[in-house]
Amino acid sequence: MKLDILAFGVHPDDVELSCSGTLLVEKRKGKKVGIVDLTQGELGTRGTVELRKQEATDAAAVMQIDIRENLEMADGFFKNDEEHQRKIITSLRKYQPEIVLCNAPADRHPDHGRAADLIYTSAFLSGLAKIETTENSSLQKAWRPKYVFNYIQDRYFHPDFVVDITDVFDKKIEAIQAYKTQFYDPESKEPDTYISSPEFLESIIYCSKMFGKLIGVKYAEGFLSKKIIGIQNFDALIQNNT
Repeated sequence: MKLDILAFGVHPDDVELSCSGTLLVEKRKGKKVGIVDLTQGELGTRGTVELRKQEATDAAAVMQIDIRENLEMADGFFKNDEEHQRKIITSLRKYQPEIVLCNAPADRHPDHGRAADLIYTSAFLSGLAKIETTENSSLQKAWRPKYVFNYIQDRYFHPDFVVDITDVFDKKIEAIQAYKTQFYDPESKEPDTYISSPEFLESIIYCSKMFGKLIGVKYAEGFLSKKIIGIQNFDALIQNNT
C-alpha cells in the first residue's frame, strides 16, 4: 500500500502524543496514513509488551490508520548504523510515503533524538538505487520521501510550521488515552512515572493550545523542517489574526 504520510515513533504512543492530530486531519482529507513504531517499548516501567501492542492497535483504530507495524528494534539500544538503516529503508520503500514524520531531534528521552537521526539518514539513503533491499524476496525500488519533518515532543522547540488540529483534538486525546497502562489512572497499581501523572496529560493539552495560539486557532501541533518549505500561492496560508 502506498501511503501519503508515514509517521515513525520510537515507542508506541510517541506518535499519538506528538502528531496524531495531524494524522487525523490528513486522514479526514482522504489521505492514506500509517505508523511504524521502532520498538515495542519493552523498557517502559509500566505495562508489558503485549499490553502496549494492544493499546497501539486500539489507538490506531481511533485514528483510522491505514497501516501500523512494529520493527521490534531494541528499546534503548538501537543505533544509527547500517543494520537499522536497512530496516527503515525497507519500510520507506514498502510504503513509498510522500511525507515522513519522526521524533524530535533532541529530547528528554535519548531514544528520540537518536531515532530522528536514524530516520533522516535512512530517508536519504532510501533514494539511492545501488542500496539493495528486498520485500517478500522481491527487489525493492529506490524511494525518497519529499519531506521529513520532526514533530515536537517533551522539550520545547520553536516550530517551523504548525498544523491546526482543533476539529480533531478530542480524537487525539482519545488516541492517547488508549494507552491505559502508560498515562494517569487513579486506580492503577503500577509504579508512578513521569508520564503517568495527571499533570503530564495537562501539559500535552497546554502545548497544543500554545501552538494554536501562534496561528490564532484553539489547538495545533508543531513541526520542524531542515528543508525550506515552498507554497504554490498565498491561498495555502491560513487566516491568522494574532
